[in-house]
Amino acid sequence: MSNIQRKRKGLDYRSGEPKKLIVFSLKDFDISQGQSFEDWEKNEILSNLMTRLRIISSYSVTEALQNKILKIYGDFPTNSEFKHPKHVPQGVNWAVILIQGKERIAGYVEDNIFYIVFLDKEHKFWITEKKHT
Repeated sequence: MSNIQRKRKGLDYRSGEPKKLIVFSLKDFDISQGQSFEDWEKNEILSNLMTRLRIISSYSVTEALQNKILKIYGDFPTNSEFKHPKHVPQGVNWAVILIQGKERIAGYVEDNIFYIVFLDKEHKFWITEKKHT
């Protein structure tokens, strides 16, 4: 039996040093843009999303960035097919979680919380120019 006790949820004391793990919130999920969970389920990619969330929830924000699962962009993109939802505060750090291929979850990060705002199966949130084509 370990002599280290877990004192707070969201912190990992197994290493002896507290580590704030990423947690998720759906409070700002926007059903008017992107896709629904039902759409992702119908397209057989919802399980990929859940697997990715399970994996990333064992990382800190820094570790997720280092593993290239999370990208933090900062301001809302100017070249996007999405619009900044009125219910999401201005000035948040917009970010995406890479699922597989083109699929992304778009949202924002505050402290160790990733607020899921959009499901983006076609990579239309942060549109980038294709390289080497």
